[in-house]
Amino acid sequence: MHKSSVYSKLVNAHQGIAVLIDPDKQTNEDSLLFLINQLNELQPDFIFVGGSTVTEDAFVRCVSQIKRRSAIPLVIFPGSSVQVDKNADAILFLSLLSGRNPEFLIGHQVEAACKVYRSGIEVIPTAYLLLDGGSSSSVAKASKTAPIPQVESETIFNTSLAGKLLGMQCIYLDAGSGAQNAVDPSHIQSVKKLGLPLIVGGGIRTTAQISRAHQAGANLVVIGNRIEENKTFIQDLIDYKNR
Repeated sequence: MHKSSVYSKLVNAHQGIAVLIDPDKQTNEDSLLFLINQLNELQPDFIFVGGSTVTEDAFVRCVSQIKRRSAIPLVIFPGSSVQVDKNADAILFLSLLSGRNPEFLIGHQVEAACKVYRSGIEVIPTAYLLLDGGSSSSVAKASKTAPIPQVESETIFNTSLAGKLLGMQCIYLDAGSGAQNAVDPSHIQSVKKLGLPLIVGGGIRTTAQISRAHQAGANLVVIGNRIEENKTFIQDLIDYKNR
């Protein structure tokens, strides 16, 4: 894709949907190919690829398979510095602002900087906030950080505002994989006032939840675990997009 086209598409996304693929959970090639075919039918706005514990080899293989078989924009959602691939269309260059572990605030970013720069892929500086979804998430475990409790509305807003003032181009509110509770729409409404494109994910299991997030102001809603748990959810998403 042409440079900046991913960010432009994100800015202009209205009721956008992204599907997150974790290479660790797609070790069976036939299963991955079946999922790619489903996504080609769904035509989400983006495919996100990444995970908290993914090895470089598994990551590269997954990206290669997707790019070979789909024209849907592929965006890296990195869990570590090794998750970089020049064949992707863009990378969310994340800083985990909700935590205070320097490795995830800036450490992995320094390690990956040269590889990202040389890859030539589009870079989207992203303020990443992990919110408490009512269960322990893989992000919290891997980053050794605590999520922000969702009762702390002011902290969520101020952390997002700090990201904007630091020059981040996007905000990602995540309740974590397998969350019992999704991001509350009140936080989406509040953070949306900052005027940056807003991505929301974690704990979303129904199209009604997707609709509420969209109505609250999310440019993009990310679906991950639900597709793995319920093979018919792709059809629900297709019906939602075509309503």
